[in-house]
Amino acid sequence: MNFNLKNLPERTDKPRESGITMVIDKGSSLQECKNLIESSSKYIDFVKFGWTTANFSEHLVEKIKLFEDADINVYFGGTLFEAFAIRDQFDDYIKVLKKYNLKYAEVSDGSISIPHKKKCEYIERLANHVTVFSEIGSKDEKKIIPPYKWIRQMKAELNAGSWKVIGEARESGSVGLFRSSGEVRQGLVEEILTEIPTEKILWEAPLKAQQVWFVELLGQNVNLGNISGNEVISLETIRVGLRGDTFNQYL
Repeated sequence: MNFNLKNLPERTDKPRESGITMVIDKGSSLQECKNLIESSSKYIDFVKFGWTTANFSEHLVEKIKLFEDADINVYFGGTLFEAFAIRDQFDDYIKVLKKYNLKYAEVSDGSISIPHKKKCEYIERLANHVTVFSEIGSKDEKKIIPPYKWIRQMKAELNAGSWKVIGEARESGSVGLFRSSGEVRQGLVEEILTEIPTEKILWEAPLKAQQVWFVELLGQNVNLGNISGNEVISLETIRVGLRGDTFNQYL
């Protein structure tokens, strides 16, 4: 920080177990990646190449190297895993991870329907090669999963080898954890937190109001994901009470 202000909450340092910020990349150029690194690398823990955009990104190898050289981990969106899995190409997916020397991967079932036991088997197998994120929740706003099932699936996936479980929201912030209006399903989140430690969850929260809500509930070191690159600094001000929405939280 450039200024010496009192009573600011302490943020965790990299490599972080909590206070993680995950940025979603939707196909940015090399120059845009360089600009993001220059402005915000200190505050970014992960960049996710959203859904299947990695399949179309120019200079993918160079982008991965840029981020990793800046101490930012990268991984492919869970939809890419689903695209391989639904085509019975799971072994090919592992080869892709090895080809790009990735250390992290995401397992999800937001766009496909697979038995949860099978999903956990995928997690267990992938965990032998990489550190696994697994995502809970549907991308279909009409599909409402009851809290007990979120909790049951989160526990099973953590037991299968997931490092963190991700609460689905999409890049729109209008499904899964949220209503179509973007409003948080408060009862769902509160019930999840009665049984799942907050540091084991990465909450997708692309909208400012959602980020504020989680920071107010869980503090400055809550794990948040699907953050736009141009919102990283903004999120950091929210985390430490230097934006109007959380200004009085730490005074």
